Amino acid sequence: MTPAGALLVAEDLRKAYGATPALDGASFAIRPGEVVAVMGPSGSGKSTLLHCLAGIVRPDSGTITYEGRTLGAMTDAERSALRRHAFGFVFQFGRLVPELTCLENVALPLRLAGTRRKEAERAALAWLERLEVDGVGHKRPGEVSGGQGQRVAVARSLVGDPRVIFADEPTGALDSLNGERVMELLTDAARSIRTAVVLVTHEARVAAYSDREIVVRDGKCRDLEHAG
Repeated sequence: MTPAGALLVAEDLRKAYGATPALDGASFAIRPGEVVAVMGPSGSGKSTLLHCLAGIVRPDSGTITYEGRTLGAMTDAERSALRRHAFGFVFQFGRLVPELTCLENVALPLRLAGTRRKEAERAALAWLERLEVDGVGHKRPGEVSGGQGQRVAVARSLVGDPRVIFADEPTGALDSLNGERVMELLTDAARSIRTAVVLVTHEARVAAYSDREIVVRDGKCRDLEHAG
């Protein structure tokens, strides 16, 4: 049964790569402002699930709806617009544009959406300040530490006030101290603006920042409510 007020819902997703099934009847739902950790062993289908939810990969069957709209019925242009305006992304290695400054990287989603440079950079600086890295705005990604770079990537994912952030192993390249601080900042900021977070991780200490855990095994999802 679909949870009341769900923002993003997947039902009975199936996806295979050749003869290898990646998803085999996976179902998923997330509400506004909720942080859900997707866990599972390597090859279990958790990254495939995230890519399907984000409209990057088409499932072979099953349905995904965002705010009542079916992703499978959208054109490629409509799904691209959804990723630009409603979805934010954080990857394991940041994927910042090396030729741009950190400030320009954070402002980039707004600039691509047509926001004027000064307005975009003002919003970008506000997020850099909130994530405690405003001092690196003038530097390029290669000139900052891994922890600072990942905070910049989180700022970039939040600058457009997305409804959903997809975070794929966002602390995988960081030490435990930096990883925990990134998770604190990401989840606190997202909850403050009612942005949902789909968090793929294999680390229990990272999943502990979520409201719920979804365990993916053999392409199927099992929902675990946090106790306490």
